[in-house]
Amino acid sequence: MIGYVTIGTNDLERACKFYDALLGEIGVKQLMGLDRIKFYGRNMGESMLAVCTPYDGKPQSPGNGNMVAIPAGSRENVDRLYAKARELGATDEGAPGERMPVFYAGYVRDLDGNKLCFYEMKLG
Repeated sequence: MIGYVTIGTNDLERACKFYDALLGEIGVKQLMGLDRIKFYGRNMGESMLAVCTPYDGKPQSPGNGNMVAIPAGSRENVDRLYAKARELGATDEGAPGERMPVFYAGYVRDLDGNKLCFYEMKLG
């Protein structure tokens, strides 16, 4: 249903170093890019995360209420991604834990203040 989600940065090189290292933990890599935007995913046919400098040339600012949720595949991967993001300089927005019986998640803000959620959901 979602082709890609775009989040902004004021420093594309710094953001790419962060996302290269972080998303590499779950087999995601930079698939393509132009001067101001880079796309991350497993392949072009699946959902992607794009990191870009704002098209209008104004400074990036994180959207209030916006969040990118990244499926981690397991609780262990939630813990690993959360720890890796913190190691890379992300700030804590909620340590990994069970939020409801079927949902385990950890939350951070990346280097530009964009909110990320790493999660595992087990439904019936």
